[in-house]
Amino acid sequence: MTEVLFYHLQDMALENVLPPLLEKSLERGWRVVVQASSEERADALDAHLWTYRDDSFLPHATWRAGDAQDQPIVLAVEQGNPNKANVRFLVDNAALPADCGAYERLVVVFNGEDGDALAAARAAWTDCKSRGFEVTYWQADERGRWQRRE
Repeated sequence: MTEVLFYHLQDMALENVLPPLLEKSLERGWRVVVQASSEERADALDAHLWTYRDDSFLPHATWRAGDAQDQPIVLAVEQGNPNKANVRFLVDNAALPADCGAYERLVVVFNGEDGDALAAARAAWTDCKSRGFEVTYWQADERGRWQRRE
């Protein structure tokens, strides 16, 4: 069954939150697709993942790469699963993919300070619950550690 995690960003930038979440996914041996809502946003995340730390980078490619199917992380703007990922991250109000049930895990990262993002996350929550997916809600504590909320 697909597990759907909702990460509520408050006073946090996606650029700070996404890399550690992707690192944890890779540590677990998962392949990942990150779906953004525009090519410009995907390109900005692409550049960021190469440089977000001085001592490391996340191996990845965009959907345009000829070897996207071989990459552990693929940044995309469309539905589809170019690298046969078992985890899909949805950022910047990207819509739930038609093949939600094909993933072990969906991770919806949304900006809680943006009314449109909040509305989209609520709609996605309702949709996922109606499909019988296991949904959880996560919020960062005062030290920036993710805590599951009820």
